[in-house]
Amino acid sequence: MDLSTHGPVAASNAHLRAHQSVRHIARQPILDVKGRLFGYELLFRSGRDNHFDGDGDQATRTMLDNTLLFGVEHLSGGFPVFINCTRESLLGDLVLVLNPEKVVIEVLEDVVPDQPVINACRKLRARGYRLALDDFVWKPEMAPLVDLANFIKIDVLVHPTRERELLLREISHSSAQLLAEKVETPEDFEVLKTEGFGLFQGYYFCRPQQNTLRRISSNTIMHLELLELIQHNPIDIYKVGLMLRRDVSLSYRLLRLVNSPLYGMRQDMRSIEHALVVVGDQMFRRLVFLSITKEAAGPRAAALLRLALHRSRFCELAAKQWNLDPDEQCLLGLMSLLPAMLKVKMETIAEVLPMRAPLREALLGVENHERAPLHWLENFESGNWGACEAVAKESDIQDFGLVEPYADAIRWADEACEQLL
Repeated sequence: MDLSTHGPVAASNAHLRAHQSVRHIARQPILDVKGRLFGYELLFRSGRDNHFDGDGDQATRTMLDNTLLFGVEHLSGGFPVFINCTRESLLGDLVLVLNPEKVVIEVLEDVVPDQPVINACRKLRARGYRLALDDFVWKPEMAPLVDLANFIKIDVLVHPTRERELLLREISHSSAQLLAEKVETPEDFEVLKTEGFGLFQGYYFCRPQQNTLRRISSNTIMHLELLELIQHNPIDIYKVGLMLRRDVSLSYRLLRLVNSPLYGMRQDMRSIEHALVVVGDQMFRRLVFLSITKEAAGPRAAALLRLALHRSRFCELAAKQWNLDPDEQCLLGLMSLLPAMLKVKMETIAEVLPMRAPLREALLGVENHERAPLHWLENFESGNWGACEAVAKESDIQDFGLVEPYADAIRWADEACEQLL
């Protein structure tokens, strides 16, 4: 009997395959016009060359196997996920194993829109699936798919403003939502909104607008002062309590968070001082940080907090691989998105924090040893598998050893956001 298909061995193998699949799965956020999280695109690759190896059927099986083993829900946090589909997956009905309520089927740009493909897409729509046209380029033969599409994705780097005008004119009759891909700056985001795009993909939301950096609000200054104060060891309970009383909203958020099931406190916290004594300095630093970012992030809070929490937890869990301090790495991951949250330059933030010089340099983008886990993760978020392997190899780390912390950090961040948002 083949033990690999029965009992505990089979379960162990399935678990291993699930983690192996995560090795080349990244999720990229998709946001709406208000900067709120709408969903994710899941990027699947079979290796560092950013493409599936083997024939189309094997590519399809790999994609479906990855999705089923790891579970869409674990990667999406309950939001819709966009999944690339080949011609084979469309014609072979293989995508029917995916839940239509959770999944958007992306028809890849190289799929020929012949009658069999059109018929398959019609059947998928009839079964409740939503369709997206990936990297869309207008051709007359695409008209039937345009009529069926729920989303049309346009690469704004490939199609500059004038080309987009012509393209959008050709599909002006479509009821599909327009999704702009590779939006890299807040300025691009504002322009694309005026062109009729309703969804946006890219890390523009991680970057503060330049015109917001000229003047720092008094509230932001207070938050920076508080961030500096909680870095002292031990934390001065009296000074922190006085400062938090200057911001009632922040104090309320902090106490609500401490009392939430996320941190498992068995007694109600009635004051900032009480919370600090019970949870300890390290946990209190994290709680204050989360409260500040939740208050400051505005409508982009969901997307920014999920990403910041995922970075924080991953860096904390992966720290041992680089022989780094987990608490320092936790804060480094959190603070990597502070400029977008507080609308302040990283130089302003780094200079007021009493951190070790290598950590301040890491926040400023210096590729030193302390920044290695964050550097690996930033590349992973973008699907730059080769760069991920290079970062790991430079530190003599097995790339596969970072799979489990990545997956665990996703689950932890999504659970945390359920308490925060």
